[in-house]
Amino acid sequence: MVREILLGSVLGILVFLGLDGIDIWPIVLLLGLGSAVYFTGILNRVGNKSSRKVSVSHVTTTFQDIGGQKVAKSELKEALEFILKPDIITRLGIRPLKGILLTGPPGTGKTLLAKAAAQYTESVFLTSSGSEFVEMYAGVGAQRVRQLFQEARSMARKEKKSSAIIFIDEIEVMAGKRGSNQSHLEYDQTLNQLLVEMDGMQVHDDEVRVLVMAATNRADLLDQALMRPGRFDRLVRVDLPDREARLSILELHTRNKPLDVEANLDAIARETFGFSGAHLESVCNEAAILAMREGAEVITTSLLRQAVDKVMLGERMDRTMRHEDQKRVAVHEGGHALVGELVNPGSVASITIAARGMALGFVRHAPDDDRLLQTVSELKADIQILLGGSTAERLLLGEQSTGAANDFEKAWDIARQMVLSGLSSMGVVQEEALSPEVLYHTIRDIIAEQQSIVDELITLHEHDLWALAAQLLEHETLPGEAVRGFIA
Repeated sequence: MVREILLGSVLGILVFLGLDGIDIWPIVLLLGLGSAVYFTGILNRVGNKSSRKVSVSHVTTTFQDIGGQKVAKSELKEALEFILKPDIITRLGIRPLKGILLTGPPGTGKTLLAKAAAQYTESVFLTSSGSEFVEMYAGVGAQRVRQLFQEARSMARKEKKSSAIIFIDEIEVMAGKRGSNQSHLEYDQTLNQLLVEMDGMQVHDDEVRVLVMAATNRADLLDQALMRPGRFDRLVRVDLPDREARLSILELHTRNKPLDVEANLDAIARETFGFSGAHLESVCNEAAILAMREGAEVITTSLLRQAVDKVMLGERMDRTMRHEDQKRVAVHEGGHALVGELVNPGSVASITIAARGMALGFVRHAPDDDRLLQTVSELKADIQILLGGSTAERLLLGEQSTGAANDFEKAWDIARQMVLSGLSSMGVVQEEALSPEVLYHTIRDIIAEQQSIVDELITLHEHDLWALAAQLLEHETLPGEAVRGFIA
């Protein structure tokens, strides 16, 4: 009501001054600018409240709900002791941890670990993303950081809890190295406010204990001031699961699904080297979808293997190929599989000429054990397997095709890795000291040496390769056991 009266009074005065012959346009312009500033401030305040997507959730996720990650869970539990045992922490004079940074590849369970930490400590759990703190308006990000910490304390008091966990996902967006953004200093101001808030987190008997947890897969981008002790005190590495952890994750995600009693999850765990927890969850989900599509009552090993292929390469494509092209693909993939079995017996899990995604066919390998390090002989064997497809085309069909372009690229990368790792005839080298010509010829020599070996293998087993290609043309997909049957 007051605003309406004020607005009417201003309009009346302007009309009176105009009728009296006074130039009112400068006054109108000033009033317009003032109104614009006023309403922009209102919109910013409303935007700050509405766009701040901080989620306060009552989590039920426990550490038992997370497959694998034994080391990460153990280290995280130890870091949470200051929340669970404040009396012992005070008696021993231990400074409470202020921040825990979870770092690792995407899909490894960093967010799940943060939720489990909140449930483990019975803390209020607030979650947000680094991008929610970055705006074009100066000071907005810093204000949101202050509001986040205030909200954590107020929510903990409201729910009568003594601790709160703030989880910031993709923290590298708001906490990158200062000075890297030349357009404006809003990023730096937001980071500065986060540093101030973490420095000011003093713990007293009557205050809420606040722990900041953050996740990133690019720890190298973070500002060093944030990484020092007293801010993020613990760096917890959340790596890709090993074979035992993959089996645990598969068992976890199939416990609510009708799994065939003869389903071999251990074999699936063996064949999914390099998969993250998110990949494995998707495998179980896709297998259930395939079972529904086929009208199956239970999920079998075959459906799980099909799901692995779908997660790796995408949905099967409905492409009509000429018989000559199918024959070439069969020979090509047969060459990969045959060389793979010869240089690394028992490694081929399956072979198919069914097109998926951009691949016209593929061979899926399953090593006996997860390899964290590779020797010279293992790297050379990988190059030989990659060269097997193009060599089979050249020796059996008379010429190669463009289908081997990706194989050559991977083979070149492995050979380059050998040179830079000191595993070539040059010994220990420094990349900057190598001329492009020397590096090029050294890589060429490594690949040429492996190519001569592959030529001999394909020539020696030409009859076996023709038989394998014929079976692929008939059945389209063969298990690794069938491939080994042709070589025995």
